[in-house]
Amino acid sequence: MAVTLQVLYPVGEGTTFDHAYYATTHMDLVGEHMGAHIASAQASKGLAGGPDVPAPFHAIATITFANQEAMDVAMKAAGPVMADIANFTNIQPQILIGEIYG
Repeated sequence: MAVTLQVLYPVGEGTTFDHAYYATTHMDLVGEHMGAHIASAQASKGLAGGPDVPAPFHAIATITFANQEAMDVAMKAAGPVMADIANFTNIQPQILIGEIYG
């Protein structure tokens, strides 16, 4: 069964996030080191949390894998990706691993 890895970067007082770096350099690293095991990947820039509500997240990445085994192999190759986080944000990202059912 397909699984997802979502990486969420919450907005908070004093948080910083370089969207240009993230969209190019960081996502390129994801592809380089994990891409062979990824079924699909997308990242969204937070614009709003609803009408007239600020976005609760700077960005959310959703990476889909064919199954848990593919994600496990990708995560073993993710060292350079994880080490790069400090180059575009001072946020400790939140992680959600999910099973696709719909």
